[in-house]
Amino acid sequence: MLQVEIDEGSGFCFGVTTAIKKAEEELKKGKTLYCLGDIVHNGMECERLKQMGLITITHEDMKQLHNVKVLLRAHGEPPATYELARKNNIEIIDATCPVVLKLQNRIKQQYESSLTSHLSPLTSQIVIFGKKGHAEVLGLVGQTQGSAIVIENFEEVKQLDFTHDIYLYSQTTKSLDEFHRIIEYIQAHISPEATFKSFDTICRSVANRMPNISQFATRHDLILFVCGRKSSNGKVLFNECLRVNPNSHLIEGPEEINSEWLKDIETIGICGATSTPKWLMEQCRDALLKL
Repeated sequence: MLQVEIDEGSGFCFGVTTAIKKAEEELKKGKTLYCLGDIVHNGMECERLKQMGLITITHEDMKQLHNVKVLLRAHGEPPATYELARKNNIEIIDATCPVVLKLQNRIKQQYESSLTSHLSPLTSQIVIFGKKGHAEVLGLVGQTQGSAIVIENFEEVKQLDFTHDIYLYSQTTKSLDEFHRIIEYIQAHISPEATFKSFDTICRSVANRMPNISQFATRHDLILFVCGRKSSNGKVLFNECLRVNPNSHLIEGPEEINSEWLKDIETIGICGATSTPKWLMEQCRDALLKL
């Protein structure tokens, strides 16, 4: 008898849940609501909200809008977006995750502090460990008027100037282990005349999922990791599943399940990212049971 278990710890994080709840509340009022970028990195959830009336727009689209409501998703936005909204008389429904908002403020304060200190900001490097071009990272870099340095992985830390001050932050969904490796490398190479400070800004609701999902993946013959392929956090968590259980597959929905995977399998674990809705994991479970 095939056994299928859905990981209780998987599913939307607090920030995503709040953003979707705010969107649903506004849409139920029957008024037009725009969302700047995909509200969540999950195509099926975006489609569900589109059916409810949510209109996803780009930053270029927003420049043409006036006197409307625009929802800012959990990833956050740079100051320029708020300035555009003020200029175009756009009402902002701000669903920026509190963890991201706190990080934005810390980076902004550090940047402004470097401007008012006797040191030139050119000698003070604000470094963000994150994915280049990711919505959250663009919002963080925006707090420094574009001057922050983004490093995507451990190898890129070697490109920093260790004779100048370094203030290191992290995108909220990055790997805690890799972040600590970067810290150790900078500590070993920073000039004695330079200052180095690191700030652990990784979201614990994401970081804590790593050991939990690792344990979950070891319990099953087959792992189906359900998430949108745009999800940065999803890639990190899926790679952890793959590390402990090579028989792990990333799928976006039930239609991607391959019946060949089920041969000689007794237990299947279904898990997902912080951008994966519970209802989608349940659909995958139902599809498996039918197979």
